Amino acid sequence: MNKEKLAILGGAKIKTTPYSTGRRFGEEEVKELVEALEQNTLFYHSGRKVKQFLERFNALYGVTYSVATSSGTGALHVAIGSAGISVGDEVITSPITDAGSIIGILYQNAIPVFADLDPQTYNMTAETIRARITPKTKAIIVVHLAGNPADMDPILELAREHGLIVIEDCAQSYLTYYKGRLVGTLGDYGCFSTNDYKHISTGDGGIVTINSQSEEDYQRTHAFADKNYGRFGNLVQREMRLLAPNYRMTELQGAVGVAQLSKLTWICNQRSQYGDSLTTGIKDIPGINPHQVTTDGRCTYWFYMFTMDPNVLSCSRDEFAEALQAEGIDCSAGYIPQPVYMQPMFQKREAYTGSHFPFDLSDIMYGKGLCPTAEHILKQAIRVPINEFYSEQDIEDMIAGIRKVAAHYSESGLEIV
Repeated sequence: MNKEKLAILGGAKIKTTPYSTGRRFGEEEVKELVEALEQNTLFYHSGRKVKQFLERFNALYGVTYSVATSSGTGALHVAIGSAGISVGDEVITSPITDAGSIIGILYQNAIPVFADLDPQTYNMTAETIRARITPKTKAIIVVHLAGNPADMDPILELAREHGLIVIEDCAQSYLTYYKGRLVGTLGDYGCFSTNDYKHISTGDGGIVTINSQSEEDYQRTHAFADKNYGRFGNLVQREMRLLAPNYRMTELQGAVGVAQLSKLTWICNQRSQYGDSLTTGIKDIPGINPHQVTTDGRCTYWFYMFTMDPNVLSCSRDEFAEALQAEGIDCSAGYIPQPVYMQPMFQKREAYTGSHFPFDLSDIMYGKGLCPTAEHILKQAIRVPINEFYSEQDIEDMIAGIRKVAAHYSESGLEIV
């Protein structure tokens, strides 16, 4: 069979035009920022913009209580601290995630524990979590990776069985649905990021939903994000009852957030459409395993990640990615270089300079092979960006590029269509 010559070998590129782009920020954000400045205060408690941001977010998500933070990392720490996670407690989470999912655990001097992943959805499962539960386990941080919902019902049932707190890390998963329900509203807390690289941006920022619908829980969470000060109504309670950080969102962030929320539904719809189209276009390719969306779920694709099988394709993952890039298709080999537990901090068991605390409270080891499926995913994964401003042609080019490279390296005679 004559195979089309790869661009990396001197053939014609698949994608010869730039990806479509658009402006994330415009007059809507300018209007809100001007209104914030005209308040003559940029402090969240005195102004209106952070409050408006949360009111609109709550309405969109159907929740009563939420707290704004200065980052998604801060949102997770606030949820962990508000849940009462403390010294020596164990918190189970994903080995494929950003450091922000881990930092709050260690700030509370608790012990991160890593559960393995489903090979197709890249999320933890109830079975992999169950294998990590001990008498010291106090919480589960469920990471909905790249906009794909974890299979939450079995996880929530497992948590109830063991009396565990469930915190959802939704930093990459706005308007992601699981069985018709929004992720971030299913566990005890939902944590979101408005970092500049997420679905919506306030530069940096975050949100915590308090899903118990308890005003007491809300006030405790609100206070934990603000040095444990109680700012409700005209009264400010400044007693330092327990240690807590300062993760306050500013009025400037809140103002941009108000405008950004008006665009969120369109952003997520576009990303869902494009990601699902990509799956349809590559799902029949031998040796290519597309990003599988959890059953009865809706993915909003912060990015798209597929894996390739070197036993079917006669190339390495890195060779495939290099060839795809040469075709004009943006991609990267993998997501993070290695599972979080292989980072130096875990290998040295040193969160603080010159100290092994809190790791010395536990005999948990963080060696290679701890989560074999996660390690395999990262070795075989290729990540391609998804953006709401892309055109249909951009997606068609991505599909054509993947098919062309796979055809070249195919051992089964795959033809390009």
